[in-house]
Amino acid sequence: MIRNVLMALAMVAAVPAMTACSATSQRESTGEYIDSSVVSAKVRTAIAKDEKLSIFDIDVTTYRNVVQLSGFVDSMELKNRATTVAKGVEGVREVRNNIEIKPAG
Repeated sequence: MIRNVLMALAMVAAVPAMTACSATSQRESTGEYIDSSVVSAKVRTAIAKDEKLSIFDIDVTTYRNVVQLSGFVDSMELKNRATTVAKGVEGVREVRNNIEIKPAG
């Protein structure tokens, strides 16, 4: 009897630990979070290697392999280039480009 109670308590205690790593519609699982971090790092590296783009002007955030770009660049050409560079990175499912064009002057 005590053994059954202890097993039941152990199972109840394990449920929060197991669900903490699972995904919900608004939260990534631990594995998805790691994957997103890797994709973000790859996109940042690709932008940094590009001779026309500056990683200091562009922020990269990834959620479930959807990359969001934000920041400020000097022209529409650079904004479009950032999208192209990000789409070329392995693991990127979609790119949402929220980069703003700096006002002239």
